[in-house]
Amino acid sequence: MKGDVGWWGLAASLVMIAAVAILSFRQKLRLEKDLAVAVVRSLSQMLLVGLALGLIVDPDTWIGWSFVWVAAMVAFASFTIARRAPMLPGVLPVAAIALSAGATAGLGVLFALQIFPVSGRTVVPVAGMVIGNSLAAGVLTVRRLVEAIGERQAELEARLALGLPWQRAVRPTVRQVLRTGIAPDVERLKALGIVVLPGAMTGLILAGVDPLDAVRVQLALLYVILGAVTTTATTIALLGTRRLFTADHRLVPLSRSTADED
Repeated sequence: MKGDVGWWGLAASLVMIAAVAILSFRQKLRLEKDLAVAVVRSLSQMLLVGLALGLIVDPDTWIGWSFVWVAAMVAFASFTIARRAPMLPGVLPVAAIALSAGATAGLGVLFALQIFPVSGRTVVPVAGMVIGNSLAAGVLTVRRLVEAIGERQAELEARLALGLPWQRAVRPTVRQVLRTGIAPDVERLKALGIVVLPGAMTGLILAGVDPLDAVRVQLALLYVILGAVTTTATTIALLGTRRLFTADHRLVPLSRSTADED
């Protein structure tokens, strides 16, 4: 088996979507419209990506286009964080810097240390995994940062009143926020192989790659992704915290907006 899925196979897989739609209708969950939109969007978007990747992975295509694509992913992910977690003042540049740092660290390790070759076939897919995971961690970190500082506002203001600079006053809070932002990826790593069989490894095995080779690829990716997530979360926590305090060490008024509509 080489993992080839024809158009009939793709259509047949929609039987589970039909089952979800029927359940939604019978139970009055009112998810049918959202489900239809999700299927149409995912189908059209992924087919377009597949066509574009077909050009990117062509050996005759200039490698620079792959990095242009990566830059576009960072930009889109930055706007996504800003849209889903708008409660942090100046969140867009903070997200852009943090995601760029995470992507640079992750891709730098993978390619500078020659874990993967630099080619159109590797740059964009690997960057997608790194930036996608960093995006999720970024949204979580921003939200938790603002929430934690809001919850501890009285304590923080008391520390500031005692003469502590904001950097020292907020340090325990930042530490807690970072644990929250990074912990899900650490827990996911713990469950690896027992509860979770990751997608990249599964895809490689379905494509006919030796399982041990697939495991090595997956582990290398996950270790680097954890490092990139940590870099992104740490950068957001540090830069974001700075935007929540004034130059004269006072806490700025906090927005309570938690809008995260897609």
